[in-house]
Amino acid sequence: MARKLRIVHCFRSPVGGIFRHVRDLTDAQVASGHEVGIVCDSTTGGDYEDRLFDALRDKLSLGVHRTPMQRHLGPGDIVAAFRTYGLINRLRPDILHGHGAKGGAYSRLFGTLQHLSGQRPGRFYSPHGGSLHYDGRTAAGKFFFTLERVMDRLTDHIFFVSDYERRTFLTEIGEPKAASSLVYNGLRPDEFEPTPPTADAADFLFIGMMRDLKGPDIFIDGLAKAEARLGRALTAAMVGAGHDRDKYIKQAARLDLSDRVRFLDPMPARNAFPLARTIVVPSRAEAMPYIVLEALAAGMPMIATAVGGIPEIFGAGSCALVRPDAEELAGRMASAVCDPVRFRTAMPTESSLRTRFGEDVMAREIERAYFAALGVDA
Repeated sequence: MARKLRIVHCFRSPVGGIFRHVRDLTDAQVASGHEVGIVCDSTTGGDYEDRLFDALRDKLSLGVHRTPMQRHLGPGDIVAAFRTYGLINRLRPDILHGHGAKGGAYSRLFGTLQHLSGQRPGRFYSPHGGSLHYDGRTAAGKFFFTLERVMDRLTDHIFFVSDYERRTFLTEIGEPKAASSLVYNGLRPDEFEPTPPTADAADFLFIGMMRDLKGPDIFIDGLAKAEARLGRALTAAMVGAGHDRDKYIKQAARLDLSDRVRFLDPMPARNAFPLARTIVVPSRAEAMPYIVLEALAAGMPMIATAVGGIPEIFGAGSCALVRPDAEELAGRMASAVCDPVRFRTAMPTESSLRTRFGEDVMAREIERAYFAALGVDA
């Protein structure tokens, strides 16, 4: 029988794709008999995330531990880091897996400190975009890329969720000193059940964090421009939360869209999918977004920006792909309304999605890397 591991996942914000990725991994790892725990920020997330944590607590033998973590570097990081290290040290993990920039830095730094004190956890890092979204020509980009080069020497294995993410790392940071592998995000078998639109479904759906990186402003501008092209009203649902939400509500009002755009609180993606006939993912930057995979598995036609790893899902030249530009998006939205069959038939097939993006494939590849870093057979 394979050795059972004590696995701790460390990340900052329990929202969006990182949190979804960690939940999927913990489910698979618990099912394989491992002891698993989570350490993350306590100041982000809302009622929806609290309910997700409630569902996790009974499953995770190493527990759910939430403590304040700052998004940006600052003096408060010293106190937060000390507190987080104390939590992780008490859990005595065999595997310390950091997700995102802050989780990645904490897991590798604290894992190295544990090495110095006699514990020898495997130190793993999944960027999920994170610091790789910075522009290397800026002062912030240069700082974070230098930090990544330093942390690379404290890492046992890096998991890239897209080839785009891997190529960005190579370009901006260099060939990793640590072992690395490409492991796509995974879909559960139940996610391949179709979610047909309701009778009163809107034309378009946005679901995600309400921040400029995810492009809600592009979505709203694109909707207004698509209406002008078609000479008719269009409707939309926008699902999500974030500090900039009010800004987008005001943007919709300024464009006289308030009566046709509904802003809804966060909800499970599969509950949101029936609210519209076509989903739009207008992000300015991504690694390998779960929402794209989830929507495709549920049978939704889609328009998405050709950023990050998204083109790896569709293939070059797909009619689903646009630049993160409101004018181009508007043209594609108008086309989707006029010729919905074209968009539906252009989506990847279920069999291709299951083969490349199955949760079982993701969990198996990550577990194999864990055991390899520890020098034991899986």
